[in-house]
Amino acid sequence: MSEPVELVLSEREEGIRLDKVLAERLPDLTRTAIQRLLEEEQVLINGKPAAKNRKGRAGDSVAVRIPDPEPLCLQAENVPLDIVYEDDDLLVVNKPQGMVVHPAPGNYQGTLVNALLAHCGTSLSGINGVIRPGIVHRIDKDTSGLLMVAKNDFAHQGLARQIKEHSFRREYEAVVAGRMKQESGVVNAPIGRCPADRKKMAVVAGGRNAVTHWTVLERYPGVNYVECRLETGRTHQIRVHMAYIGHPILGDTVYGNKKPVPGLQGQCLHAVGLKFIPPRTGELVELTCGLP
Repeated sequence: MSEPVELVLSEREEGIRLDKVLAERLPDLTRTAIQRLLEEEQVLINGKPAAKNRKGRAGDSVAVRIPDPEPLCLQAENVPLDIVYEDDDLLVVNKPQGMVVHPAPGNYQGTLVNALLAHCGTSLSGINGVIRPGIVHRIDKDTSGLLMVAKNDFAHQGLARQIKEHSFRREYEAVVAGRMKQESGVVNAPIGRCPADRKKMAVVAGGRNAVTHWTVLERYPGVNYVECRLETGRTHQIRVHMAYIGHPILGDTVYGNKKPVPGLQGQCLHAVGLKFIPPRTGELVELTCGLP
C-alpha cells in the first residue's frame, strides 16, 4: 500500500459529511470509492478510523489509505472492437448495444473489459481497481455509442478532472415517449438509490447533484427524438431524468413501460458525441458516431 494521503479540514468544511469533503478534495476517487474506504477503516481522523456518516470539523487531521490496485483475474478475449480514436494514452470505442462494459456476476466473459485486455494488454489504468480497469466513464449494457478508456493512470486522472470540472462533454441522442411541450429544457434533480428498489436509481432528496440538458430534434406521433447533454454523470442519469419529467426512453423497461416495444432489442439511447482534451497534448478532440 502506498503512503496515505494526508490533509487538514478547513472551516468551510465544518459540518459537511466526510465522504463529500473527500470527494471534493480527492478528484481521482469517486464518492462510492471513498465510502468503501470508510467502511474498510482506511480513512483515519486524528489517528482513529472515521465513521461512514462522520461530519468534518475544522482542524481535523485526515489520512486516507488508498490500497494498490488488485491484480486482474479476468481472461483477455479477442472480441472485435470498433475503435473511433486511439493514442498512447487513451482510446474511444463505439460500444454496441447489448455489450456489458464491466464484468459482474453472470457476465465475466464477452465484456468490453475482456476485449480491452486483449487489445491493450496490461497497459490500462488501475485507478478503479480490479472491476473497471481503464474505464473513465460508463454507459449501460443496452446503451450504444462512444466510451472512453484510459491506458494509464496519468490519462485517467486528467480525464477524471475534466469530468469533475464539466469540460468533458458527453452528448446522447434518444427517442422518448410522449410529446414534449417545449423545444428544450434542463432537468436539475438529485439522483440516488431508489428507496423502494435498491437495484434502481431515482430522483431523491439528498441524492447526488445531477443535471441533464435536452433539446427536441424531431417530433413523431407519440414520440420525440431528442438530444441530451450531460453536465454530470450519475448512474442511469438520462434514463432517470427523462422518466422523471414524464418522457421515459422508448424501450426502457426499467424506468418506462414494462412491456418491451415490438421490434426493439433495448432502449433507444445512443452516446453520439464526446468532446475532451487529451491530457498529454492539450488539444481539443471532438468525436461523433452515427446511430446504429
